[in-house]
Amino acid sequence: MGKKKKNVSFSLDDIQNHFNELFFWFKDSGESSVIYSENLLAVTGFSSNELNERGGWFSLILQEDLTSYRKAIDRWLLDPEDDILKLNYRIRRKDGRVVHLSEKIKLIRSEDGKVISKIGLISDISDYKDLIENLRSENERLEAMSSSKDSFLAVLSHDLRAPFTSILGFSEIILNETKLPDKDKAEYVKFIYDSSNNQLQLINHLFDWAQLQTGKIKTEIQRLHAQSMTHSCVSYLTVQSIRKNIHINVNIPDSFYVDADERLVTKIFMNIISNAIKYSYENSSIEITANIYNSSFTEFIIKDKGVGISEPNREKIFNIAKLFSTEGTKGEKGSGLGLMLSKLIVEKHGGEMWYFSTEGKGSEFHFTLPSAASYILLVVNDEDNMIELEKGITKIYPNLQILKAENGFEAIEIVSSKSPSLAIIEHDLPLMDGLQLIKSTRNKYKNIRIPFIVFIDSASDDVVSSYQELNVKIIKDKPSLTELLNDKIESLIYS
Repeated sequence: MGKKKKNVSFSLDDIQNHFNELFFWFKDSGESSVIYSENLLAVTGFSSNELNERGGWFSLILQEDLTSYRKAIDRWLLDPEDDILKLNYRIRRKDGRVVHLSEKIKLIRSEDGKVISKIGLISDISDYKDLIENLRSENERLEAMSSSKDSFLAVLSHDLRAPFTSILGFSEIILNETKLPDKDKAEYVKFIYDSSNNQLQLINHLFDWAQLQTGKIKTEIQRLHAQSMTHSCVSYLTVQSIRKNIHINVNIPDSFYVDADERLVTKIFMNIISNAIKYSYENSSIEITANIYNSSFTEFIIKDKGVGISEPNREKIFNIAKLFSTEGTKGEKGSGLGLMLSKLIVEKHGGEMWYFSTEGKGSEFHFTLPSAASYILLVVNDEDNMIELEKGITKIYPNLQILKAENGFEAIEIVSSKSPSLAIIEHDLPLMDGLQLIKSTRNKYKNIRIPFIVFIDSASDDVVSSYQELNVKIIKDKPSLTELLNDKIESLIYS
């Protein structure tokens, strides 16, 4: 015999007091309308009248969830032994946003088992659902990463072992074959040297990649002169380019600076330029250019006229699970890690890397780095002229930051720390004149190339000639200084 149900009576006040912090609705069997709590209405964005006018609670439930919701309620109402139903579903708020809800519906019965009222307790579980989805996505990402690393380690272990068979074999021949011709001996020694060098490069790339992946490399961001940095990398690779008679053209504006870690960014240029040389034909050329990508980034392009990338290999680029390398046009070896390492460094600086390639015609790799702020250094003794210059430059070039120095010694210190894009000075300065300032700056900081504009009130022809020999722009007229400066600044900073 079933247990007799106890008659339980609730008033709306009792419910509100008991469930003060919850979302709920209440419906008495004798009433046609449903009473919704303020908390619950706040979740929907509708008023009670609006909700009843549009057809009640069912009108909010997403169509994909509504059928299963109705079926669950119909089945439940046919079972007199079960007074509680739990449901999870979604509704669309008045503002269009979808919300995940968890609902618990309780039937209140009379002594004879008749339903006299219903109460629904509802919780907004959207944050919980988002958390579950994020955890699921993160789990999938980690599983994919684990699979990629397994594939990467399998390829890497082969690449680490394979060359040693040949290295040991040639070493053994050299050690045991006492009558080996010098020509053959030199050839074997060269192979051993090249293979060892490639293995060292692979290990260095692997170490850097691991350090970046684990976040153990701390970036030391500084203002870098893009043109000088690129020329340094090209100079380092001169021997490789000469062997294949490849000419490398660098066309980067002198005014371009980036905010980056010099050691890491140098690896990007070295890897991509080295690859361009490796896969270029003899007697060809490589173009390195840069332009303004947007207000925050500078774009660099390294373009060769080599073998290009085959269609099957394009999907493997930047994919650690599909690590591969192909021989260069003269049989040069590679680790396959250089490009992935370069992309990782670019992304660590907030930039992007992509490429275009046509098999048999060549490739071009693009990447972006944060642009450094452009500074103008003012070293002007006359206070009125300083104020006029500052106002005029700020008005015409609001993105340029102005640095000021009272004398030549202060100016030299600023040059060392900020590397301004342009210096505007007077000839007659305290402690040292304009000529001495320019010569001291260029002698002390040979890698920093700063264009100068000098104001001269009255000076001998010899002084003017000295400035001209230093390739310094001269302005003799002090009235309307900013008008005279406008064209000169344009040509010096944005050329």
